[in-house]
Amino acid sequence: MRLRFPRWILALLFWLTPALAVVSGQTKTANSFSDYVRANVPSREEVDVFLNELSWAQFDPDVGYIMGNYMPRDGMDGSSSFSTVQTNGARTSFLYKGRPGRINTYGNSFTQCHQVSDGETWQEYLAAHLGEPIRNFGMGGFGTYQAYRRMLREEETEDSAEYVMLYIWGDDHIRSLLRCRYMLIGSWNRSQTSKEGVGRMFHGNFWSNIEMDLATGELQENDSRISKPENLYRMTDPDWMIENLQDDLALQMGLFLRGAIAGLDVAKLKQLSRHLKLSLDLDEEPLSKTAVATLLDGYPFAATQSILMNAPSFTAKQDKKLKIILLDHYPPTPP
Repeated sequence: MRLRFPRWILALLFWLTPALAVVSGQTKTANSFSDYVRANVPSREEVDVFLNELSWAQFDPDVGYIMGNYMPRDGMDGSSSFSTVQTNGARTSFLYKGRPGRINTYGNSFTQCHQVSDGETWQEYLAAHLGEPIRNFGMGGFGTYQAYRRMLREEETEDSAEYVMLYIWGDDHIRSLLRCRYMLIGSWNRSQTSKEGVGRMFHGNFWSNIEMDLATGELQENDSRISKPENLYRMTDPDWMIENLQDDLALQMGLFLRGAIAGLDVAKLKQLSRHLKLSLDLDEEPLSKTAVATLLDGYPFAATQSILMNAPSFTAKQDKKLKIILLDHYPPTPP
């Protein structure tokens, strides 16, 4: 007999999994943010493999990383899939290759089509229907901003297309804010290391991001703090990581909600709350996770709204048509 669980139980398990991993010792934890960072920096071996050997991703100075050449064991029943890249950075495609294409796609792992091989992506199925190539510039782990940033770059090249698709899913909003997602996916990284080998699935390194200036309330677009591959080894230095992440408020809120760190800078939370016009009680002892979760909804959604205002302006100036694709099991994206 097949057991069926109510949806609310499945949702609860989804949110509790990171915390349970902390309790069971699967994730290195600490009381303070600095202690957490010190315990979770990548090893030199991880960076060595990422930079010098075949791996799922490859370094990019702007968006941190793009598709590499590898066969991750991400398919059905643990089977491997072919995951390779073309010289222009797009995922390898076959249908109508070499012919002019009118459509470019941008987004995260759904756009990239993680878990299927080259030639099995939804872009290839669409290409078969339309009789022309569909370029796939998606990449697993990207946030809305990183996908948008890549769109800006690629649409200024010879691979520019008349129709542009920008895909948004789940916590893409939060990823947009992070300077370095690596610190938020530590347990996943360790599980991949045990399955694939050290460094083969390394990603989430520093990238371009968008975040709020708490003094003014303005959203600012920032370049990556690591723009050269040889400087990626800075991520193995705990002191450097702490210095460059100590005021990454989105990262710290995410870790707090997962139970990985014990506290947050309440003064900064209050500044953020005022700018977002959210009325929250942030003086509770202990600090309310519900209030923090509300901030971690409002903050990234404000960033996404900013992106979705700028993207149509960019495409309109270049006589392009933009299609926004939403497939979201998280709280709905605000209009």
